[in-house]
Amino acid sequence: AFRVTPQPGVPPEEAGAAVAAESSTGTWTTVWTDGLTSLDRYKGRCYHIEPVAGEESQFIAYVAYPLDLFEEGSVTNMFTSIVGNVFGFKALRALRLEDLRIPP
Repeated sequence: AFRVTPQPGVPPEEAGAAVAAESSTGTWTTVWTDGLTSLDRYKGRCYHIEPVAGEESQFIAYVAYPLDLFEEGSVTNMFTSIVGNVFGFKALRALRLEDLRIPP
């Protein structure tokens, strides 16, 4: 779950979807092999957004990622994908990783 503060004029749903995309397949470079793999299989998805109590214009965006996106047993790979360059995303004024749950 990410705490998201969108730029003025950016709806929370758009900000949540942008975080999901940017932290999964949104920064992948298009190459000829893209025709061999469906990117939809690897996309992160923002499945719920809720306002932060007492904080104007802040939201918690819950994002789920397919396990196939990550190299098995590599925490480094997982964190690089989830928190890599998404924090520099221009549609957001602020972003913080609040919670991370990994299935057993």
